[in-house]
Amino acid sequence: MAASAIPEFTGDHGTTTQEYAYSRLRNAIIVGAFAPGTALTIRGLAQELNLSPTPIREAVRRLSSENAIQVLGNRRLRVPDMSLGRFEELVHLRISLETHAAERAFPYISTVIIEKMRALDDQMDVALAAGDLDALTRINQAFHKDLYGLNPHQAVMPMIESLWLQLGPFQRQVIKTIKVSAMIDRHKEMLAAMEARDVTALCSALESDIRDGSIRLGRAILRNQAGEIVT
Repeated sequence: MAASAIPEFTGDHGTTTQEYAYSRLRNAIIVGAFAPGTALTIRGLAQELNLSPTPIREAVRRLSSENAIQVLGNRRLRVPDMSLGRFEELVHLRISLETHAAERAFPYISTVIIEKMRALDDQMDVALAAGDLDALTRINQAFHKDLYGLNPHQAVMPMIESLWLQLGPFQRQVIKTIKVSAMIDRHKEMLAAMEARDVTALCSALESDIRDGSIRLGRAILRNQAGEIVT
């Protein structure tokens, strides 16, 4: 495992060593710091985080329950591989849950939140231009969470974040193949729809954002890995 495999994390680490270990490892997986199929060990992770094995074991247990790490025999660990069928399931669940979350949050959208989200979109442009994929992923998730979290009654974020976590390692592979010049900024379409108070346009732009960033390129990568002819 490379010395820089686990990026620094400026979010909430919690108050205990166990929470710190879980937060650091979870962030590493969700931003795609580990490629699908990467082999891990408790000892290696403990050394990387300068911790004892005990909090690492607890973090791995939690991440395993979230389908983010596979616990194999002989104390071996692995980041799950991605198959085409699993990928299709996860991404279509994203579309269903996130368009639901956006629709339910829509009545709570204000000018203040639109400007906050526009600032995040500007930060994403900077991260993309700099090739900072960790920051790009974190800011993109913050953009979506700010929208979905507007609904004071929402109960869907844990499910959405679970999907992000399972897609994270493979999603990094997809992002690396995207040509910046060919990208359409669907976030700007989402912001325009919010300003126009058009919920249909917002959900349409959100679905396009997920499809453009995941489905087409993800399918091509997985079919190529499987040796299929991509048309």
